[in-house]
Amino acid sequence: MLTIGAVIRLSLGLGKARRRRRPARPPVLRSPPVKLLLIEDDPGLLATLQRTLERKGMRVTTCSDGARAVERWQATIPDVVLLDLTLPGLDGLKVLERARSEGLATPVIVLTARGTIGDRIIGLNTGADDYLPKPFDLDELEARIRALARRHARSGALDGGMTLSAPEFAGLRCDAESGAVYFRGEPLELPPREATLLRALLQRPGHAVAKERLFEAVFPGQSEVQLEAIEVVAYRLRKRLSPTGVQLVTLRGLGYLLKAPA
Repeated sequence: MLTIGAVIRLSLGLGKARRRRRPARPPVLRSPPVKLLLIEDDPGLLATLQRTLERKGMRVTTCSDGARAVERWQATIPDVVLLDLTLPGLDGLKVLERARSEGLATPVIVLTARGTIGDRIIGLNTGADDYLPKPFDLDELEARIRALARRHARSGALDGGMTLSAPEFAGLRCDAESGAVYFRGEPLELPPREATLLRALLQRPGHAVAKERLFEAVFPGQSEVQLEAIEVVAYRLRKRLSPTGVQLVTLRGLGYLLKAPA
C-alpha cells in the first residue's frame, strides 16, 4: 500500500514528466525591418521623423543635402525613400529625376508643403510613387511606408520569389544592388517606367510575364491608371531596345517576353 507521502511524490513526478513532454514553442518569425532613406533639410522635422520611425522598428538613414542625396541613395539601397522637395544644393524633383535616370527604382514618398494638384502631378510624372503634403499624421505616414515597401517587395518577386537580381541575357544585365540596366557593359539609358518594365522582364527572359504582374511593377498602387497603360510603356521600351537586337514580344492573352536576337 502506498503511503500518503509516496502518492504525493508520485503525483509531482507525473506532473514534471507531463511538463517535460510539452513541445517547445516554434520561434516567432519576424519580417526584416524596413530600410528607409529620409531626405529632409528641416533639422527639427528630420530628427522627429527619424526618432519616431526608428521607434516603430525601421532603420532610418538621413540626408539633408540635395546634392548628396543620390550618392547616399546608391550607397544605402533603401526599401523606401522619403523625399522633401525643398532642399539645398539640388531641388527634390531634380534629385528624383536624377535617381530614376540612373536606374534607382526604390519607391518614393514625396513630403512637401507644396500641396497643389499641379505639384502632385509633376512629382508623380517625375517618378514619385506617393505624395503626402505637410502637415501629415505620423501613423498615416507609417502605414504608407509599409504598404509601399510590401508592394515593392512583391513586384520585385514577380514570380516564384525571384528578386531584382537577374542573369545576363543577350548582353542585357541588371545590377542587383542599384537596379541599373546595362547592355554589353554600358549603361542603358531608360526612363524610369521603361527601366522598371525591363527589370521585371529580365526576371524571366524568354518566358511570358502577364500584363497584370508587369502593371503592378511599373504602376504600384496607382489605382487611377488603367491596365492598358502598360502597353504604352512596352511600346516605348520596344523602340529603345531596337539597337540592341533584343526583341520585346507581345503574346496575346499571355503578356510580354524578351527574345534574344537570332
